[in-house]
Amino acid sequence: MAQVPGDDDLSAPALSPLANSPAPAPAPLADSPATALAPEAAPLGRVFDVTKYGAVADGKTENNLAFSDAWNAACKYSGNATFFIPKGTFFLGPVSFNGPCYNKQSPKVEIRGTLKAPSSLNAFPAVTWIIFQGLHGFNLTGAETALLDAQGAEAWTQSDCLKKEKCDNFPTSLRFIEISGGTMANITLMNSKAFHISFLNCNDIVVHGINITAPWDSPNTDGIHISNSTNIQVTSSTIGVGDDCVSIGPGNTNVSVSNIKCGPGHGISVGSLGKYPNEKDVVGVSVKNCTISGTTNGVRIKTWPGSPASKAYNLTFEDIVMTNVSNPIIIDQEYCPWHSCNSKPSLVKLSNIHFKKIRGTYNTKSAVTLLCSSIIPCNDIQLMDINLTSMKVDGQVASTFLMMKGTSNGVQIVNSCC
Repeated sequence: MAQVPGDDDLSAPALSPLANSPAPAPAPLADSPATALAPEAAPLGRVFDVTKYGAVADGKTENNLAFSDAWNAACKYSGNATFFIPKGTFFLGPVSFNGPCYNKQSPKVEIRGTLKAPSSLNAFPAVTWIIFQGLHGFNLTGAETALLDAQGAEAWTQSDCLKKEKCDNFPTSLRFIEISGGTMANITLMNSKAFHISFLNCNDIVVHGINITAPWDSPNTDGIHISNSTNIQVTSSTIGVGDDCVSIGPGNTNVSVSNIKCGPGHGISVGSLGKYPNEKDVVGVSVKNCTISGTTNGVRIKTWPGSPASKAYNLTFEDIVMTNVSNPIIIDQEYCPWHSCNSKPSLVKLSNIHFKKIRGTYNTKSAVTLLCSSIIPCNDIQLMDINLTSMKVDGQVASTFLMMKGTSNGVQIVNSCC
């Protein structure tokens, strides 16, 4: 966990005078007319500091009203606005920051403090802790001290996610809905009650410099989940959780995941797919230059048995290093985490899938597992330059490079061994 620097540090962006600035939005306390957030980026406008609207950084006072008032003022402001959370620990219940804002441009969001969620599920009538929705040109940045602590330990004891389908009512920590264009950078999230970050119906987003952490046995605590979104980049981040480090759900087009340190967790996954009716196809996923350590899967594609028809194609997993990973490369079209699922074959059609330059060590029987649908073949699967070494232990059955089940067409294995 990042440590909060001493009182001598600045708790708000450095300020400088500005003549002819637009009239400020009404506020309980006067805000500063201009800000310089960094030497290389000095937007002219106003800083809407949550403490000027009554927020108290004592870790126990409910701050929802103050945060909402600061956001609403920033959202209505006619110039460049920064919604600012200074250093300190702020207790915050479920809250939604909605657009559209003035001239359809979002305020910048700057977080330097710690946000703590209620630990009890009783405080969550909704399924999200913090929502940003309906915004264009959205930029969220943090600092070494920026932390979102969802305090999920109490909720995990009430979760049946590992036994049956009982996860939908557990709150995601940070959800982005209908965000168009922007960045998220330099922030730490920990101990979410369910997913840490979720993107839904978003486009043209870059995520980098994110640190996400939760215990390896915390249920359904995916690091970053993406669904029904286009042109999403996740890069240069460290994720260790109790479920997928990154999960790429249905309806996505052009998703790039790169330079991720993943582990513990369930690896990096496309899916799960086919759980619900009318899911859209997944087209164009690239997972590159990642390291995966101590996870229950490496890179995975997972679809539900008995799923409705859909497609996932043009998927590439390349230049990945694995250390002590179970199931380093796996296609699982019989995905059923509760052991009591539909017995019919999956109807998700998988095609044009490339696994390239994947190397390292694994601790299960097979380096590559292809469990394809029995009636919809996997098409055009390429394994190239795969070099995975079994970590044999006494009494373990001899490992195999490839285990296959179901039907497939056009499987190519080039320069690969175990």
